[in-house]
Amino acid sequence: MLKKIKSEIMINNKSEKRFFNREISWLKFNDRVLALASDDSLPLYERLNFLSISASNLDEFLNVRFAGLIGQYKSGVTEKSNDGLMPSDQVNFTNSEISSLIDKQYNIWSNIRNLLFKANVKIFNKEEIDESQKEIIYSYFIKNIFPVLTPIAIDPAHPFPFIPNLGLTMAFTLMTRDLRKKDENLQVILPIPSSLDRFIKIELNKVEAKLIPIEEVIELFVDELFPDTKIVDITKFRILRDTEIEIQEESEDLVMFYEEALKRRKRGEVIYVEIENNTSDMLVDFIMREMDVGSEYIKEIDGILGLESIKELKLLDENNHSYPLFLPRFPERIRDHNGDCFAAIKQKDIIVHHPYESFDVVVQFLSQAAKDPDVISIKQTLYRTSANSPIVRALIDAAESGKSVTAIIELKARFDEEANINFARDMERAGVHVIFGFLELKTHAKATLIVRKENKTLFSYVHLGTGNYHPINARIYTDLSFFTADQGFAKDINQLFNYVTGYAKPKKFSNISMSPIDLHKTIIDEINREISNSKSGLPAHIWLKMNALIDSNIIDLLYDASCAGVKIVLIVRGICCLRPGVEGLSENIIVKSIVGRYLEHSRIYCFGNKKELPSDQANIYISSADLMPRNLYRRVEFMAPIKNKTVHRQIIHQIMLANIKDTQNSWTLLNDGNSLSNKSKIVEEQFDAHQYFMTNPSLSGRGKTVQEL
Repeated sequence: MLKKIKSEIMINNKSEKRFFNREISWLKFNDRVLALASDDSLPLYERLNFLSISASNLDEFLNVRFAGLIGQYKSGVTEKSNDGLMPSDQVNFTNSEISSLIDKQYNIWSNIRNLLFKANVKIFNKEEIDESQKEIIYSYFIKNIFPVLTPIAIDPAHPFPFIPNLGLTMAFTLMTRDLRKKDENLQVILPIPSSLDRFIKIELNKVEAKLIPIEEVIELFVDELFPDTKIVDITKFRILRDTEIEIQEESEDLVMFYEEALKRRKRGEVIYVEIENNTSDMLVDFIMREMDVGSEYIKEIDGILGLESIKELKLLDENNHSYPLFLPRFPERIRDHNGDCFAAIKQKDIIVHHPYESFDVVVQFLSQAAKDPDVISIKQTLYRTSANSPIVRALIDAAESGKSVTAIIELKARFDEEANINFARDMERAGVHVIFGFLELKTHAKATLIVRKENKTLFSYVHLGTGNYHPINARIYTDLSFFTADQGFAKDINQLFNYVTGYAKPKKFSNISMSPIDLHKTIIDEINREISNSKSGLPAHIWLKMNALIDSNIIDLLYDASCAGVKIVLIVRGICCLRPGVEGLSENIIVKSIVGRYLEHSRIYCFGNKKELPSDQANIYISSADLMPRNLYRRVEFMAPIKNKTVHRQIIHQIMLANIKDTQNSWTLLNDGNSLSNKSKIVEEQFDAHQYFMTNPSLSGRGKTVQEL
């Protein structure tokens, strides 16, 4: 077990500083992702990939969270955050952390670029190109780049054009002559179409790859764009816009509203600009004026703009400098029943642990239902899924074969709204009953209910997931797929669907809990029971695994539990506003974050129930909800108890225990907000949870020849 961190911070349960700031906690999480990019024990292309992920994460943070802070500040909001900061303070504090994080990213990129060069992946700038290479690039430029470039002069006749979010743009100052033959400066911008490759191949063979960024190519041949014109100055910049969509309750047609909102998102306010370093004051002032941003939101960059694009380099040679190939297992339980998902599930509950076990079983479950003449109805929620989704295809096939199919599609799934609108229209054309859920609540629960006629009676099968119905994400996200034929579960899940489709508020559930109705109460009741157990001298333990811990009511209750002597281990991948290891407040709470080859995404909540964990007597739940106010009070979520003994043992003795034992991918959160890598600690036994799951079959999926911890 982990050792307790001794606190030197004196904070009580009334102090605002008992909470970490949400935005800074998120940036600290992204710092942990970035740390993997500088970990020289990892394969080079994986380090490059983590750097790209860190950059992409930061872009989304700027688009949404930072934009929201700026919006609050500009609107004169005076409400403080839980940790006592005004919006203006949060903007300044967060902006400073963002700038530091970007500096770290580019320092790491410089190192990785050198390592790529040694690995014969050579990225040149325009000054490093020799004459023979220049001829190759020129030919490519004339044929594939020049025809789609449109320089735009900025003057009274040509107002500044719209530049899309994340748009990479070049700006020029040209020397021109007016009719009086008087020299004057003219500003010109050149948006670089996102459809063009970011890296142009100079040479690519089995021995080496030579590439040059597209903006360097354009600058190399800029005279082709402005012949016989003196170019005074050149720079490159990239903008980030506010992309959050505000929901208007008076919207009558949700699809039409979101189509319009997506158009508005593309024109959202510019909130941050990355610009090439050593840009002249004239061009900086020009860009600030036209983008309407203050100098505090302009970041000078020494390197290629838009580091998320370096993920393209990983595709050059997937086999070398990458993690060894891992092929997910297909659950043997399904094979034992000759691929009949219904027979396997009816025998007993099963849980599938993605990505170690294949998401194909979920697709097979739905495909079998679509083809089975005895299946009469399918209901499913869809929050996110992939392009050309086999899930959507199965629902369409089922509807076209005459089954009653209902799909609850969440239009408010951030950055997937447009795709979800298109899926909805495809399914409606096939006869699927498409429901868009509540206007004010996101339907975030991942659930499928299949009703089948068996021996002249109706029998239901349920799938519940902690992750989305997304075959691609299921290869990199660790999630749980729970299958059951428990008819009590099925009745509860049917009530959940009726609540979303028909506003029919459920009667008391017999199994599950649901947000926004009673999920938070179930969590609170379980924590209070552990507090009572501890006060009665009984063992009292709590293990919780989630992506984010923000809700102040839950945090304060966990502080109360710690003070009562309850032993608590929290595995929180991302944001954690709870401050652990503070004497007299949280000294019995340990917080870990696991960041590694796979993205931890499952939500698991375990309570000792008068026993020390791990225990076969524990109360265990899986959920679609993190412990955030939005999940607990403003979304439709589920939390399901695990009753089957084998599934129960798999979750508590395999999944949770492995996460707690992990030393190779985990960080321990300190009470000052920083994190300490457990990989750097000297411990008797090194343990890699991801490697364990890759090499050991699950209990419920196979049940034999399995190594328990």
